[in-house]
Amino acid sequence: MGLLDGMMGNASEVKLENVAKEYANILAGNENIEKAYKLIRDMFIFTNKRLILVDKQGMTGKKVEYHSIPYKNITHFSIETSGHFDLDAELKIWISGTSTPIEKRFNKSLNIYELQSVLAAYVLK
Repeated sequence: MGLLDGMMGNASEVKLENVAKEYANILAGNENIEKAYKLIRDMFIFTNKRLILVDKQGMTGKKVEYHSIPYKNITHFSIETSGHFDLDAELKIWISGTSTPIEKRFNKSLNIYELQSVLAAYVLK
């Protein structure tokens, strides 16, 4: 992911090996990372059990908040593909008990359909 994409709020897919090492301490014993995306310093990680949102805070990013969302609590989601003038794709996820969705933007190099397929596979079980 380029610096410009990060500053524009776009996220890009990252290598699973790196994420598995860095976040091994927050995974359950039988939990596997399926996909991971980085937005500047923050991450959102799709596992076989839940969606993990990693929010690095402060100037140094040493303070970290982890949001764990079981797939069963996702009530619905949507994707918006990129267009000719709008070069980013968008994912919206609604969580049970909230009216405002979690919104994430992705740069044009990401296959938003693949991401939607991973999320659908777990939410629609």
